[in-house]
Amino acid sequence: MADLGPGAAAPGNPRGGAGRGVRPEPRHIRRVLVIWAIATVLGIALVLNLHRLLPGLLPPMASSEAQGVDFTLGFFTVLAVPVAMLVWVFAAYSIATWRVRRFEGLDGPPISGSPVLQTTWILSSALLCLFLVVYGLALLTNVSAAPPGRLLTVDVTGQQWQWNFKYPSRGGVTTTTLALPVNRPILFRVTSLDVDHSFWIPALAIKIDAIPGEVTTVYAMPTREGTYTARCAELCGLYHSYMQSRVRVLSAGGFSSWIGAQERVWGRGGG
Repeated sequence: MADLGPGAAAPGNPRGGAGRGVRPEPRHIRRVLVIWAIATVLGIALVLNLHRLLPGLLPPMASSEAQGVDFTLGFFTVLAVPVAMLVWVFAAYSIATWRVRRFEGLDGPPISGSPVLQTTWILSSALLCLFLVVYGLALLTNVSAAPPGRLLTVDVTGQQWQWNFKYPSRGGVTTTTLALPVNRPILFRVTSLDVDHSFWIPALAIKIDAIPGEVTTVYAMPTREGTYTARCAELCGLYHSYMQSRVRVLSAGGFSSWIGAQERVWGRGGG
């Protein structure tokens, strides 16, 4: 019988008698989980500070609805980071560790799945998706509800390629600039004269379809004075990208002065 020598692998013992000089199999799961944890922490830190690293990436929060939408966007993104990192880290680690360096045309060794791992993955994914659906529906119901207070109604009409804003409670004044009083609930009644459009004010976190022959409604409560932009978010023709209007959120006194001036112009036939 041949002498195996110290540290040599005996039959049935691939690590060798004393284990000296033989590199043990790395603990892949532990390595992957450590890398995943580090990547997750870095990813969440990046998400939470993205607005500081890339100022102007997200619109300002200028309404009560925008605050809830902005929080939900950040919350959902933070929840998505661990899932995304788990997939990316496992894929990258597998490619780096078990890639075929020289193709020999042979089948790989047979493997079997882990029922515990598969069940855990499926259940955790299902519970996470269920939570996101319930949370999203609750937020949608809250955002779609009318804010408390005396509503100001604005009729919004889209047409290629501009928006028109009518104030039915102020003598039917119609303008191409949207002016709104701060801290007062607004009801937008939206329609279109020609093709489908989408009325979108990013700063107020509202977007609603403008459909010919139909009237859709959406509420908003502006909370920050300033100048913003209303856009069309539905491809509507050649000059779709130019279908923008200025949105001004004014103080109560500023809005009264503005709408009074518009009424005088409108009364003289300036509309």
